[in-house]
Amino acid sequence: MEKKPIKVIIVDDHPVVLQGFEYMLQDVKDILFTGKFADAATALGYLQHNAVDVVLLDINLPDRNGIDVCAAIRQLHADMRIIAISNINEYSIVQRMLTAGANGYFLKNASADEVVGGIRKTMEGEMAFSKGIQDILNGHKTGDLPIVTRREKEVLALLAAGLSSIEIGERIFISPLTVESHRRNLLQKFKVTNVAALIHKATEMKYI
Repeated sequence: MEKKPIKVIIVDDHPVVLQGFEYMLQDVKDILFTGKFADAATALGYLQHNAVDVVLLDINLPDRNGIDVCAAIRQLHADMRIIAISNINEYSIVQRMLTAGANGYFLKNASADEVVGGIRKTMEGEMAFSKGIQDILNGHKTGDLPIVTRREKEVLALLAAGLSSIEIGERIFISPLTVESHRRNLLQKFKVTNVAALIHKATEMKYI
């Protein structure tokens, strides 16, 4: 049975960016470009009545901060993938966007391969970053607290409560495979190799 295409919309107030991403994605076999929106209000209005798989979201919108929009989308659709697109490559902004619930962050000069690959990666439950952003995250000093998304915080708390991947999936309405992906990401971010060590370290660092 053929898989359904990944439905994608983009929210950005620059016509050239909207057209560029539409052109980039329109002929990709497993992606269905569903719409483009120039402001937050129109996009959120659309998402109140329509579900898509991935939202490509600019951070600087004319009517609302993209970080706040990310959190608003999370309230509407808990499992929708949100990827920030921006020219801003500051670590603090990337961190704030991820904390608001984004599944990835691309610079607007990212290649088509990076964007398409990143969209597919988020659909598998992983985080996705363009090379420029990944370099910033890798190069940031290791003493800082790990960047943990809202969903990862939920999984972390339920792991600490002793729930299995199946039970966590049932509790927050995601698949066990997605739970396992979040668990692997958490182990990597906290630099530990098992759940017991993860819970211990996360407790020490006040994440639980």
